[in-house]
Amino acid sequence: MLDAVARRRGGDLHRLTADDLFDFDQDHYGGLAAVDTLARRAGVDSGSRVLDVCAGLAGPARFLASRRGCRVIGIELNAGRAAGARRLTERVGLASLVCTVRGDATRLPFATAIFDACLSQEALLHITDKAAVLAECRRVLVRAGRLAFTDWICHPSLSDGERERLEAWMAATTLQSLRAYVELLGRVGFQAVDAEDLSSEWQPLLRHRLEMYRGLRADTVARFGQAHYDAYDQLYTFFVGLVERGKLGGGRFTATR
Repeated sequence: MLDAVARRRGGDLHRLTADDLFDFDQDHYGGLAAVDTLARRAGVDSGSRVLDVCAGLAGPARFLASRRGCRVIGIELNAGRAAGARRLTERVGLASLVCTVRGDATRLPFATAIFDACLSQEALLHITDKAAVLAECRRVLVRAGRLAFTDWICHPSLSDGERERLEAWMAATTLQSLRAYVELLGRVGFQAVDAEDLSSEWQPLLRHRLEMYRGLRADTVARFGQAHYDAYDQLYTFFVGLVERGKLGGGRFTATR
């Protein structure tokens, strides 16, 4: 990531800000606007204590801290990504507001009722026990605290074989429908559950990402080889096809503790 930032800045990596990273550290759909929407739905302001579940490289956490002045803790299972998140946060001077902790979202290493908001973006699809994650989010939220997240959802036409391929190729496990997610949130104790189908909104974003990847074919083959390029192209073509055929999509969910 910093190599890409350096190229944009003519090799200068001095005095980096969070804004310098935003084109590279938002590993989700919809960019900064999507993060801002979740924060708004969760009522995040300068006094909020926010938990970013499955935070990755903490791009959304840095965005929230830089724009709203809130304190954000990110929980991330992958050790390399958690360490990378901490390095990037320190590099842009936000370590006083953003902290990334390595940990399991199904067993959050935090006390009960200490966060005002929990956010997550397209991460729960990789976690088999989604109920455990949602229950843990509810546990660490204060009374009337808000949960807001986006995730992939399945539609009725998604076949068992396609589900198996998604799990094998993309670690997409126990995919839920929009309605099933709403019911699951209710079962773990959340109130005022709201769900929005984002499938039509995400469809052009996915097609754009695929075409952008194909536009980088020569560079990708030169760096990683033809086999790597072909494997990823096959995977992403399959993935985008499911969305365009109405078998797979996205959802945004909000709920109150």
